[in-house]
Amino acid sequence: MTPILDIQVQLVLQSPGRRFVLDAAFGSSTMRTALMGASGSGKSTVLMAMAGLVPQVRGHVRIGAQTLLDSTRHIDLPARERRIGLVFQDYALFPHRTVAQNLEFGVHRLGQRLKDEDRAHIEALVRQFDLGPLRGALPRHLSGGQRQRVALARALAPRPHLLLLDEPLSALDTPLRTRLRAELAEMLERVQVPTLLVTHDPHDVHALAQTVVHLDGGRVVSAATSQAHGGA
Repeated sequence: MTPILDIQVQLVLQSPGRRFVLDAAFGSSTMRTALMGASGSGKSTVLMAMAGLVPQVRGHVRIGAQTLLDSTRHIDLPARERRIGLVFQDYALFPHRTVAQNLEFGVHRLGQRLKDEDRAHIEALVRQFDLGPLRGALPRHLSGGQRQRVALARALAPRPHLLLLDEPLSALDTPLRTRLRAELAEMLERVQVPTLLVTHDPHDVHALAQTVVHLDGGRVVSAATSQAHGGA
C-alpha cells in the first residue's frame, strides 16, 4: 500500500557562526502524524521544505501517489502548485482583511472573480467551522479559538492534499490550549485531510496524532504508530 507520506529531505542552512544540516527521512500511513523534537531540532524546517518554501532541498516529498519533490528526477514543484495548506504558530491571518476575505485569499486568482464552485466551497467551510457571525470581523477582534478556526478554514479553502500545522497551540495559555486542542482534534477528524503536526507537547501528540516521528539534530531518531489510535 502506498504510504500517505513518504519524506526524505536534505538541506544545509548556514548563518554567521552556525551551520545546520537537515537529513530527515520518514513515512506514515496514518491520517495524522506528529513531528516532535526539542527547539532547534529542525521540525519547522522540515515543514518549510515539504511546502517548497526553502530552496536547494534534496531528496523527495511524496503525498500518496503524488510526487512534489524528487531531486534525482529533477522534480521540484513550486509552493503554489504543491496543494499544501499551512497553519503557522501565530495563525498569520491578514490583519487588514475580514474573516471572509482571509478565506477567499487562498483561492483568489489575480484579476479574476471567484468561481462559483470556489464560493460554494468557502460557504461550506464557513458553516463547518461556525464562522458565519464572524464574516465581517477583523482578526484583532477574534478570540484565540476563533482565529484558530479561521486559520484552519483558510488553509482548507484551496482544497489541499496535505495540512501542515506548525506548533498551532504553543502560544496559548494552558487552559485555552487544553480547550482548543480538543476542538482541533474534532475539526481534523471532521475534515479528513492528511495532517502533519509539529509540536513539542506530548499532550498534543496524545490528542491529535496517530504516528509520532521524533527529530533530533536534524535527523529522525524514531518513528512509531500510536497504539492508542490503533493506526486508524
